[in-house]
Amino acid sequence: MRKRVLIADDTTFFREMLRDILKKGDYEIVGEATTGDQAVKMYEEFKPDLLILDINMPVMNGIDALTEIMDKHPDANIIMCSDQKQEPMIVIALKRGAKDFVIKPFLSTDVYHALDKVFGKE
Repeated sequence: MRKRVLIADDTTFFREMLRDILKKGDYEIVGEATTGDQAVKMYEEFKPDLLILDINMPVMNGIDALTEIMDKHPDANIIMCSDQKQEPMIVIALKRGAKDFVIKPFLSTDVYHALDKVFGKE
């Protein structure tokens, strides 16, 4: 059965990159959020197998969205994404329950490595 993934990133270009990488890996995209609060609502609605969540998001940042989701769903699979400059925030995200992270711009090998880590294929 294909894994269901929710993408949350405010940048169209990066959502498209992730969508292409995930589709090539035979993952099903259940939705795309452009704000942190949308990500929280869509997580509740779709209950995906995985959420790929950007740290820098409008309305509610990715760290706050992660925290809210993990409070309600401690078993949630969330991979954070951001650029190199956000390393301190990535550490915070991992401490709050994120399973892994990928750095922008995305390399398909890095995304697949994180997916394998989350889904136990590593």
